Amino acid sequence: MADIEASKRAAAKAAVANHYPKDARWVGIGSGTTIVYVVEAIQALGVDTSLTHYVPTGYQSRQLIVSAGLTAVEFDAIPQGTVLDVAFDGADEVDDELNCIKGGGACLFQEKIVAMQAKEFICVADSRKLQSRLLSNWKYVPIEVAPIAAYRVIRKLTELGAVNPVLRQNLNVKEGPLKTDQGFFLVDAPFPPMLTKSDVQAGKVSGQNGAWEVGDLARRIKDIAGVLEVGIFSGQTGPEATAAGGVGGQRPVAAYFGMPDGSVSVRKATS
Repeated sequence: MADIEASKRAAAKAAVANHYPKDARWVGIGSGTTIVYVVEAIQALGVDTSLTHYVPTGYQSRQLIVSAGLTAVEFDAIPQGTVLDVAFDGADEVDDELNCIKGGGACLFQEKIVAMQAKEFICVADSRKLQSRLLSNWKYVPIEVAPIAAYRVIRKLTELGAVNPVLRQNLNVKEGPLKTDQGFFLVDAPFPPMLTKSDVQAGKVSGQNGAWEVGDLARRIKDIAGVLEVGIFSGQTGPEATAAGGVGGQRPVAAYFGMPDGSVSVRKATS
């Protein structure tokens, strides 16, 4: 466990060193255990942060920002038209094309809107999170849903090939389903390992036997009435979205993985 934490720290240090802008004014700070080391690395830079606003992806990341003596600004308080200089976040799993699964910590909606408001999204994780395909090691897609529609969504997910999708429960089962910061429920939907674009180009059929191409599955789940957001981060990177006339992308431009030997492996997104 100590080696894993050390690898997270090494990945965070490298990611911040390479991507934290010199004159950053707006920085997204994600959720999860790795982000503790991202904030630590920002502090270690020794730069003036007095004019920098840090946008959290949930209650816990806000507490982390405040505890570090940094200025937290909620997403809905960002001035209209503001684009974040960068957003750092972790992931539950990352594939070879830098598609991600997120939402194990129940903050996927806020994580996605923060990533999509940034010039670039940088993922920081340990080596266990890197797999050739999503749902290889991490077994389910987290989906944030309106409570009134939860069971309808579960039926529709089953039709798409999900195997026994369930409502995520509180640790104390007497409290019932876990609620997100939005007051929504989470459905955890297991699917077979997902296909990459490369798999489809090689002739594999998306949706066959429940094995979907990443972006295809994300779109189909998002189209189910009652779904707020899907814990699949795919499609454009921030620079790709900017080039197309938009703002921000779900897919990271780079992912930093702390390796067991203390080194850091860097993967960069390709189109």
